Amino acid sequence: MGGYILAIDQGTTSSRAIIFDAQMHIVAVGQKEFEQHYPASGWVEHDPEEIWSTTVWSVKKALSEAKLSASEIAAIGITNQRETIVLWDKKTGEPIQNAVVWQDRRTARMCDELKKQGLEEKFSRKTGLLLDPYFSGTKIAWLLDNVQGARKRAENGEIIAGTIDSYLIWKLTGGREHVTDATNASRTLVYNIEANDWDDELLEILNIPRSLLPEVKDCAADFGVTDASLFGAEIKILGVAGDQQAATIGQACFKPGMMKSTYGTGCFALLNTGEKLVRSKNRLLTTIAYRLNGKTTYALEGSIFIAGAAVQWLRDGIKVIGKASQSGELAAEADETQHVYFVPAFVGLGAPHWDADARGAIFGLTRNTGPAEFARAALESVAYQTNDLLVAMHKDWKAKASDTVLRVDGGMVASDWTMQRLADLLNAPVDRPIILETTALGAAWLAGSRAGVWPDAGEFAQQWKLDRRFDPAMEATLRKKKLAGWADAVSRTLSA
Repeated sequence: MGGYILAIDQGTTSSRAIIFDAQMHIVAVGQKEFEQHYPASGWVEHDPEEIWSTTVWSVKKALSEAKLSASEIAAIGITNQRETIVLWDKKTGEPIQNAVVWQDRRTARMCDELKKQGLEEKFSRKTGLLLDPYFSGTKIAWLLDNVQGARKRAENGEIIAGTIDSYLIWKLTGGREHVTDATNASRTLVYNIEANDWDDELLEILNIPRSLLPEVKDCAADFGVTDASLFGAEIKILGVAGDQQAATIGQACFKPGMMKSTYGTGCFALLNTGEKLVRSKNRLLTTIAYRLNGKTTYALEGSIFIAGAAVQWLRDGIKVIGKASQSGELAAEADETQHVYFVPAFVGLGAPHWDADARGAIFGLTRNTGPAEFARAALESVAYQTNDLLVAMHKDWKAKASDTVLRVDGGMVASDWTMQRLADLLNAPVDRPIILETTALGAAWLAGSRAGVWPDAGEFAQQWKLDRRFDPAMEATLRKKKLAGWADAVSRTLSA
């Protein structure tokens, strides 16, 4: 066995495998995109079998690129799109239907009914979450009620449910392990984050049999071994965390008050609150940042549904750019006298608004508005939404935005223009690390430290390296005017 660690990063649009060496350097990457399915307005699905096949392909590709055999891999760490849910046959592994993706809004009416019954406070107190279609619990309930024969099969113990990590582990281990970790469990709407266990009362409300659900483990734990027939030898699976928590770990945000924000399809900001479970009064989420050696560390989280997806819309929807990397260059050419606001509520608005029925809108158009102004508005929308989260977080955490240094990662942070505008509108420094693959790095660290080939948390944090700090430079009056314009645009977009 060598000192190599394999990270499986199963995301919303692609599956990736990244191999790190003992010095935590990337040596090979395999990546394959898969199809997005939109069967109805506001519905988003993935084919679990395609997720599985692209994952296997990516692992084999990475091993081939690195010229390594499976026996040289010390351990696997898995990170995944979190709230996406799969139900599958316990014997055959065949999914009963497509996976319902975290972006999917089909259970909005169910969430509204639960709110009308006065149940949101109960769910929030136990899970730290709000009643929103984003989370897995109502998705499971919907599948049980709407897929023919699903509820009867569940009651007979024929099917099981899990987030993508659970599904992949089940497949990787040849059906021997039905497990998950505390971070993924904490996003299901049926996991009590104080008791660290599935909550029978919430399961009963949603009519979900407990027998469907996986065993919950620490983030660094023994999750089983891969079937030798897959990659040529057994490999231990020793680390699991949902993608945003894995990025928090990869950014070495181990101390209370440290904050990271990941800019992928959506944007997710986590503020480490340590052992203290901080209950938000500003419609943020309280979640498990990680659980190591039986000790739980909590976080406040703000979730933005559309970040990089706004750039994809520029490219694929209205075709004002040919590739995503052009967005920052185009935005820099925009007329500064035009104040165009784009509220990207394609699938509703996340924190701190939580409006599932809001839809996207553009304000401030003039006859002179063109592609550059659209690009700037799309990128600025991400910064505005991040500022909304930061303001809410500091109301709960009792700190000023200027006291925070935000560590960033994800595809969008490669754009200097976007990161500078983010710092300007936050009025706070933004730190971009040298290693941008922080989600995969976090999953790899969980597995590598558990395997004894990577350093402990303290030494790992010391090795975090800065690529560039972006300091705010926008004049205060302009910043105030732009934020006021954004607040007005959002108020016009909300459904209520």
